[in-house]
Amino acid sequence: MFDAFERAVAFRYLRARRGERFGSLIALFSLLGIMLGVATLIIVTSVMNGFRQDLMGRIIGLNGHLAIEPERGRALPDPASILARLGAVPGLVQAAPVVEGQVLLSTATGGAGAAQLRGLPPEALAGREVIQRGLRFGDMAGFGAEDGAIMGARLAQRLRLSVGDTFTLLLPQARGGDFTAAPRQRSLMLLATFDVGMPEVDGRSLFVPLATAQGLFGLEGAVTQVELLLDDPTRIAPARAALRAALDGQPLRIVDWQSANSAIYAAVLVERQVMFLILTLIVLVAAFNILSSLTMLVKDKGRDIAILRTMGAGRGAVLRIFLLCGAVIGCGGTLAGLGLGLGIAANFDGLRGMLVALEDTGLFGAELRFLIGLPSVIEARDVAVIAATGFGLSIAATLWPSWRAARIDPAEALRHG
Repeated sequence: MFDAFERAVAFRYLRARRGERFGSLIALFSLLGIMLGVATLIIVTSVMNGFRQDLMGRIIGLNGHLAIEPERGRALPDPASILARLGAVPGLVQAAPVVEGQVLLSTATGGAGAAQLRGLPPEALAGREVIQRGLRFGDMAGFGAEDGAIMGARLAQRLRLSVGDTFTLLLPQARGGDFTAAPRQRSLMLLATFDVGMPEVDGRSLFVPLATAQGLFGLEGAVTQVELLLDDPTRIAPARAALRAALDGQPLRIVDWQSANSAIYAAVLVERQVMFLILTLIVLVAAFNILSSLTMLVKDKGRDIAILRTMGAGRGAVLRIFLLCGAVIGCGGTLAGLGLGLGIAANFDGLRGMLVALEDTGLFGAELRFLIGLPSVIEARDVAVIAATGFGLSIAATLWPSWRAARIDPAEALRHG
């Protein structure tokens, strides 16, 4: 696209000589602006991807990716028949019957509170990696016993419970409008506590064996839902379609993790998009700097352009010379920004030591501590969009000054130069 003559002239214009360093300094600042903007976009986008995956992993790893619930009534009377139909669901890792409901808790020391009870088979709870990673005290070895329970660390702290302590689980009853009926109750022993890093989960979650929950709620073999875990939680649509076909028109409702947590999921996506838009303005400002620096260069090189034209250089050659000048600044800055951003995002874990040292200085608060704990996840699609944005804005910023340079009349330029 550019011949040797055009490349030589373009790079000659980009090199500063005595008395011409101001324009080259502006071009350098434009390149640095593009580089920092692109690098910041990649770093922040990668951290936001990590934050989204970490948050969604905590939520969906605790509750499952898909849930089968009754459309009418409060329970599924025959969960075994449903489980037998799930072999055709692609990517299915685990299917578990679940009993879920609200209960009251009380302790001998006077502690009391409400909890979200979830009854699961022991092997299903053992397969929840979020719980396994979040275990703080105790273990799940005795979870199969009907008098054992596992609860969130914040809930245990609020009730002033330690591993090995017993507590009473209460379920109020209302039969036929009679709210004076004696509540069902059950004494359980705390086997372990967990902390998944979400206060609303750690402060209200209680896990008990499935048989214990069925007996407490009087379900006698029935469950409130069947939860499914997939190997890829993003492939919800094909799993739903296969699940619908496997259930063969039964009056059952399928709930996926995206719809169940739509508010949180939408908030994270909106925050990420707004952050991308705001940081893109940095690249846009740097692109305007390219436009201004090239405009100044065209004005400064008016006599040179006129001489080139009189020596036989066509409008196209002049246009390509200044296009190359702008492309070197913009595309060079974009490539440097890609390298810097990918280097930092890919080695974000290695930089945590430096961030911890900054935290120890006391100059930064909890925001830096939160940043230290976030993972960084690079997605090829995001990098491609950022690269296309940087290259596109850089090339667009060179078009008008290059067109102006190509339209310069040699006679007028020499007369007034």
